[in-house]
Amino acid sequence: MNSKDSGTKFVFVTGGVLSGIGKGATTASIAKLFQFRGYSIRIVKIDPYLNIDPGTLNPIEHGEVFVTDETWTFRPIEDFKFTISEIDLDFGTYERFTGMNVHPSQNITSGQIYTSVILGERRGSFLGRTVQIIPHVTDQIKKRLWENVRKEPVPDVLLVEIGGTVGDIEAMPFLEAVRQLAREVGRENVAFVHVTLVPYMKSVGEFKTKPTQHSVRTLQGLGLQPDVVVCRAEAPLSEPARAKIALFCNVPEEKVISNPDIPIIYRLPLSFEEQGLGNGLVAHFGLEQRTPQTDDWRQIVERFEDASENVTIAMPGKYTLLSDSYKSINEALAHAAAACNAHVTIRWIETEDRYDEAPLTKDLSNVDGVLLTPGFGGRGVEGMISAAAVSFREKIPFLGICYGAQLGAVAFARVEMGWEGAHTTEVDPDSLYPVVDLMPEQRQAKDKGGTMRLGGHEVHLIEGTKTHALYGVTEVRERFRHRYHLIERYIKKMKSKGLIISAVDSTGRIINAIELTNHPFWIGVQFHPEFRSRPEKPHPLYLGLIRAALEYKRGKSREQRS
Repeated sequence: MNSKDSGTKFVFVTGGVLSGIGKGATTASIAKLFQFRGYSIRIVKIDPYLNIDPGTLNPIEHGEVFVTDETWTFRPIEDFKFTISEIDLDFGTYERFTGMNVHPSQNITSGQIYTSVILGERRGSFLGRTVQIIPHVTDQIKKRLWENVRKEPVPDVLLVEIGGTVGDIEAMPFLEAVRQLAREVGRENVAFVHVTLVPYMKSVGEFKTKPTQHSVRTLQGLGLQPDVVVCRAEAPLSEPARAKIALFCNVPEEKVISNPDIPIIYRLPLSFEEQGLGNGLVAHFGLEQRTPQTDDWRQIVERFEDASENVTIAMPGKYTLLSDSYKSINEALAHAAAACNAHVTIRWIETEDRYDEAPLTKDLSNVDGVLLTPGFGGRGVEGMISAAAVSFREKIPFLGICYGAQLGAVAFARVEMGWEGAHTTEVDPDSLYPVVDLMPEQRQAKDKGGTMRLGGHEVHLIEGTKTHALYGVTEVRERFRHRYHLIERYIKKMKSKGLIISAVDSTGRIINAIELTNHPFWIGVQFHPEFRSRPEKPHPLYLGLIRAALEYKRGKSREQRS
């Protein structure tokens, strides 16, 4: 099956100069341009690292791990399999922009590719042949891409973001594979989009295009000529800089696209549209030119831009050195704030440094709400527990996510129940009050990758609770990523002091949410609601937190005036 048979067009997005340049937002925005015109899309992300998936990576190094609703059994050979639901954070951007749920098979890693080839060699798939990067690894890459084309419904356009930076040794086989694929399907069915940095030198008042020229030259040396160059910069690209890039990179001037820093990332597709990128790509592929339907998206963007209030949310956690560690949470807060006519300001608190209640009480005295973050391990845990204790003592609106909910329960056990030494066995295996412990099925797990309770599961909300009132239904589906859970026999004892169970799983065995009855808004959930939040449809729990935070802020203001 080739592009001529399927009718599918390919857009490959590469990056140059440095990493973290915004390829994910660029890819999602280009996908949106096709959606504006009624064309169907699918997005694949290639990550050149050797991990099978990012599930065991440190968020400070790589950013958050995004969790899909579906789980996928990656089976490189018969009788050998991995369960995958943890994928790259860029897929969160794809889902938020396109409104489509992604499948784990859309994240291709070097680890998956090399595992398939090496295990295939051991099984005898290449008898008599020397196994090499070309053609065996590149063929496996193309096979995975075609699998994503063939999945029903077959997309009009497959967008493929290639992670890393052009010139990285890890990415070479992928770039060679897409060069081969472009040759096989016909250049008219493929568009290469290269995202680069164009630094602005304030000392001379000039954009410097040389890094972009070198980056494109590296790409050309690999046999790939970009059709579009997207230029990241502090400010809109000047016409002389645009002309210079077009000349030296062998790209038409109208295909040099400016991508300046913007406060609302969701405006990017509209910016690309205004520069003619949508019409240009449609023309490149010979597709039918259609009038882009941008009104609904424009209204969403204006809601973000026109917000008149401000709300400050504290995020105590252990991965605060990199904001992308909590990318989906940041966006979910912004979605909910915009729906409430507000901008959100996040106040990061590194709980390894701030762990006593006294400094945390001071830190939290000037915020409107607290979101206790997810995570793993013992570093910074005491600070997170102290922050939760301050939140229920001072009646500050609180939302605990996964580990944050578990540590919130530990704080309640220690402070309100008087259970000295209460803890999670993840940190203290010998705790006298193991409020949080391993799930029974997790006790046998030896491998760390892909063995947690992952993906989408049914959540049953208990009527009469605040959590149920926020959702307005009794059953929802949420995404999970945890190995430890709240222990029912301890949580039930806390009811006498005001902490109750507000949601369980379909069996009634696993606690999925808790809340305080004697607090305006204090909820902890075992799942990750941020993965389901969308700019046009904020998640009910985040919406509830922002509304409670705004009311808390107004209440403080009334007290100060009186």
